[in-house]
Amino acid sequence: MNREQKAAVVASLKDSFAQSNASFIVKYPGMTVEQLQKLRNDLRSQGATLKVTKARLMKVAAQDNPDGEVMLPYYKDQIGLVFANQEAPSVAKVLKDFAKENEALTVIAGSLDQALLTESDVLKIASLPSKEILLAQVCGTLNAPITGLARALTMMQLKLLWTLTQNKQKKQ
Repeated sequence: MNREQKAAVVASLKDSFAQSNASFIVKYPGMTVEQLQKLRNDLRSQGATLKVTKARLMKVAAQDNPDGEVMLPYYKDQIGLVFANQEAPSVAKVLKDFAKENEALTVIAGSLDQALLTESDVLKIASLPSKEILLAQVCGTLNAPITGLARALTMMQLKLLWTLTQNKQKKQ
């Protein structure tokens, strides 16, 4: 790889850092090409990309970016960078599920909002529900008092109707 190609790779990584919401470092030694392709396809379906290049080039690209700088100690060995362009929890879930199926893949660290995430932090994020589920839970919580009031008012009407029906039956 000549100097111009290295500069292009560094520029591409810098753009990926700038455009992504979160990034994760994964270790993948021993994975086959088919497994890497499957991982890339799974990540692509969640709006994420996997970039594999020399760790030294990753360090150079990360030095000017706050999201990348927090992970500087982890840029070594055979690693790949996963950039989450949409929701970080869904990407972390894909990584967690794929790591369960393939022991060769391990999540090392991550970066979210310029904060370093350890492996356990990434697994915690992976266990979070999706954005749609969280919004539905908030809506349900906000709707609960109104629903309870409507149910109570309906029950009062039904009790009155039941009492009037009982009185009518007693008079007959």
